[in-house]
Amino acid sequence: MSKIVSIEISHHRLPLDPPFKASWDGRPRRNFDATIVRVRDDEGREGIGSGDLMKGFEGHEDLFIGQDPRHLERHYEVLSHINFHYGRCWPMDLALWDLSGKITGEPVWRMLGGRASRVRLYASSGVLREPAAMAEQAERYIAEGFPAMKVRFSSSAGGRSGWRDDVKALEAVRARVGDRLELMVDCNQGWRMPWDTTLSWTFKDALTVARELERLGVYWMEEPLHRSDRKGMKELKQATSLRIAGGEMTRELYEFRDIIEERAFDVIQPDVALVGGITGCRRLAYQAREAAVQFTPHSWTNGIGVLANAHLSAGVGDVAWLEYPYDNPEWSEARRDYPMASPLKHNEGWLDLGEAPGLGVVLDEERLKATRI
Repeated sequence: MSKIVSIEISHHRLPLDPPFKASWDGRPRRNFDATIVRVRDDEGREGIGSGDLMKGFEGHEDLFIGQDPRHLERHYEVLSHINFHYGRCWPMDLALWDLSGKITGEPVWRMLGGRASRVRLYASSGVLREPAAMAEQAERYIAEGFPAMKVRFSSSAGGRSGWRDDVKALEAVRARVGDRLELMVDCNQGWRMPWDTTLSWTFKDALTVARELERLGVYWMEEPLHRSDRKGMKELKQATSLRIAGGEMTRELYEFRDIIEERAFDVIQPDVALVGGITGCRRLAYQAREAAVQFTPHSWTNGIGVLANAHLSAGVGDVAWLEYPYDNPEWSEARRDYPMASPLKHNEGWLDLGEAPGLGVVLDEERLKATRI
């Protein structure tokens, strides 16, 4: 029986020059931080995870040391209690799945059901560009084989003057690409950066914007209301032909359970690196399928988080597409995936997961040494 013998957590920082001006922030990001979790067993194998900062995990290592890493449901319960008392420590779950795959010699997608070995991607932009530049970026996504693109609207801190300017950028994209690209819109109203105290849209604000998005044939409208306004989201879903999506920062699985049971959203977007890990989110995938709610993970962390969400999406199947954070040059695959020996590379808008045991993560140890905080 394999036993866990050590757990190591390290934090890393990549300087960004030029900085990344994220649509949801307003403050140029001059660094990109990554937390790496390593779980080793008594035969020298190492499982790797990444995601949130693992705040609150220190002092709980003894709850895992000596345990079989493959007892994933047991470990999930422990992590759910740590999550209740402290922070989001779900990268540990990712590392345990990676290690379990290396013990069994199987890729995680197959361990999760094996419905597919690859997943369809949508290109998720992050920068607020002028309308013509947004249209050019959309053309580049089409040339690379992506079937869909997510356009960001500015949050209260963003670089445009309001949603009318956002709609102009969207109009420019639609005029350029026609129906060659599905378009999603992230309204960035569901949550705020800690320093941003501006109110989210009201229901009538969101409905007014929804009418504009309907006219432009948008596939889904993401985070149009504050994260707590489930009733408003459901009413908006009923008032528009658009799919309503959200939930990327939802903390608890039971909140998603209620969203699914109430049919409050058309699309739920949990991220295994932020809520429930792979072990918890696979429950949501099955619940959503039975309720005819679309399951499509958020994945705006780094390549390790993208891989973990991709393995779940491929393994359980029925995921139309996965978010692929990618907005050259400001948000390149190389920047996003700097902890890895090689950045992920999509293949005509698909991410192929292959046969490597576990998640298939290979770290760039020299880069990690150089960026360690």
